[in-house]
This record gives sequence, structure tokens and C-alpha cells, in this order.
Amino acid sequence: MTPRDGRPWLPVALLLLQVPGCWCLSGPTSVTGTVGGSLSVQCQYEEKFREMVKYWCKSPCVWSTVKTKEADLEESNGRVSIRDHPANLTFTVTMENLTEGDAGTYWCGIVTSWLPGYFLDPTFLVVVSVTPVPSSVRPTRTPGLHRILPAPTWSTMTPKESPNPSQYPGAVLWVNRPQ
Repeated sequence: MTPRDGRPWLPVALLLLQVPGCWCLSGPTSVTGTVGGSLSVQCQYEEKFREMVKYWCKSPCVWSTVKTKEADLEESNGRVSIRDHPANLTFTVTMENLTEGDAGTYWCGIVTSWLPGYFLDPTFLVVVSVTPVPSSVRPTRTPGLHRILPAPTWSTMTPKESPNPSQYPGAVLWVNRPQ
């Protein structure tokens, strides 16, 4: 079968059936978090999916990582939680205490199929990136500053003497002078 202009349409239609995702579910195409931090993804769906189970899974999506059970009730699985908000037709997935291993391709999905593996469910692909903690946040150590300096004692100083700064580099000395 071909349309009037002679182009075959069946292979194109079959190809579209194989493309995961749909236009009835949307969200961010990518999100980024830092190691040890958290991130949230909000997926929006159409009214016809209000009462259906929503889920989040990491590709390949054979089993859901976490899925909803009731509206407005948070469900969690380890460091990942999900909550459906039917009033605004969205559900939110939160990943906490991120590790670099959490990076990858995930799917927001809605259970509409009885087939295992979620092959026919409406899904939306989200790429999760996890970056290391910026070096400006990490405590830094400067070589040589960890040395312990000898503390001056009153027996080595007289009230009229002031210490020579070159003797105690980096140290702050307070001299108690009589008034």
C-alpha cells in the first residue's frame, strides 16, 4: 500500500511504533546533580492517565525502580522516591545521596499495558548526569601548613620584647604588656 504520490508509508508507521516515548507524557530531557546531593524530575501527563500507576526506571527498563501506589502518597525504594500529583497532572521523582553510578538514562512511565517489561507503556526519556563535588567546596590542604609550630612561653620573652615574626611564620602571637 502506498499513498497517491507512490511513497511507502507502512515502514514509516512501523518505525514510529518502535520509538519509545509518546507526546502524552513530558518532562525534562536531562537533569544534573552532584555527588552526595539530590535531584528531582517532574513528569507531566494527560488527564486520561490520572488514575494510572506511574513509575521511574533506569534503562534498560525491565523493572521499575519505584512506582506509585496511591495519589499524593510518596513511595520510596532506597534513595529514590516518587509522588503522583493528580491535581496538576504531574508526578515527581526524587533521587537523594547521588553517586556517580546513578548517572544514566531513565524513563518516566505510566503503566497501561499488562505485558511485563513496560514495552507498550507511555514513557519519556530523561538523561541523568551526576558530577563530582566542585573542588571549591572540598576542604583544601596547602603543603607545609599542617606543621605544628612551637608556642612561645613567657620564660622566653620579656614584657619589653616582641617576637620576631620570622621565628614563627604563620603564627599569631599575643603579647601581654603591662600598662
